[in-house]
Amino acid sequence: MKRRVLGRTGLAVSPIGFGAWAIGGNGFGNSYGATDDVESRRAVRRAHELGCNLFDTADVYGHGHSEEILGQVLGEGAIRHDVIIATKVGGNFYNRDVNPLLLPRLAEALGRPVADIAPDAPLSVTHDANFSPDYIRFAVERSLGRLRTDYIDLLQLHNPALGLTANPETYQVLEDLKQQGKIRFYGVSVHTPEEGLAAVEVTRPDTVQIVYNVVRREAEDRFLPAARAANMGVIAREPLANGLLAGRYGPDSTWEKGDIRARMPRPYVAQMTALGERVRELADQAGVTSAQLALRFVLDNEAVTVVIVGMKTVAQVEENLSLE
Repeated sequence: MKRRVLGRTGLAVSPIGFGAWAIGGNGFGNSYGATDDVESRRAVRRAHELGCNLFDTADVYGHGHSEEILGQVLGEGAIRHDVIIATKVGGNFYNRDVNPLLLPRLAEALGRPVADIAPDAPLSVTHDANFSPDYIRFAVERSLGRLRTDYIDLLQLHNPALGLTANPETYQVLEDLKQQGKIRFYGVSVHTPEEGLAAVEVTRPDTVQIVYNVVRREAEDRFLPAARAANMGVIAREPLANGLLAGRYGPDSTWEKGDIRARMPRPYVAQMTALGERVRELADQAGVTSAQLALRFVLDNEAVTVVIVGMKTVAQVEENLSLE
């Protein structure tokens, strides 16, 4: 695959990155259906074979399981220095810094008192967002262990509040980790263009990850031009709108428990799958798949360095990476 430079990091990345949310599995009700770890590892290997070198995950995906899968394939040996591993921090699923007011709810969800669980042990519930320096240092060490590496190429704050994104002090702990060699670069993963603009204006993060697809185009107005002017690396996520633009679903589609799409309002599903049908029609005319057309739309914006697309099977990897 060809390479693009990820803003001021100077990292040469494949235009299409491996989104590793789904391979974390849906055991905690926040993913994309059932997974097979053997197939997940095959998918990661195949992506690397086809030239993909950016693998994006988060510690909260499968409460560490996505990082473990990547670590098993990429974290050891010569292959580690051939890839760029990006992960995220901030979702607190550990028995650590638990708000006392949440203890009864957590005990009900866990089926036992939180006091009976070892300190710092992972929980089956993500109970808070935490971007304190002490927590970030702790969580990064856990991520390094699961990824089987002694450094993270790109550490991203996972959906911090606007006030945190806009505060230069938020990034001091990341600067410290950078100086210690624990991370090479850092960024933020955000929801809205306003949050992305706050990151650009602070000028501390190296990258911003943001939702951008053929339907969600609000980033085009101000954020993408500002990021390009600041030479900030832009990672576009959700190019298929949680898979609803892939042309495979209809208004009556249903998903199993644990799949985030099962919780989406039915009118929204109907609207998005109708748009997905239109994408499929255009893709048929162009002689490509719906996913390939949707990815091409994102990559054609010169402000975008890389688009990450969720992949959990070899077939999905080969379809998506055949675009480049």
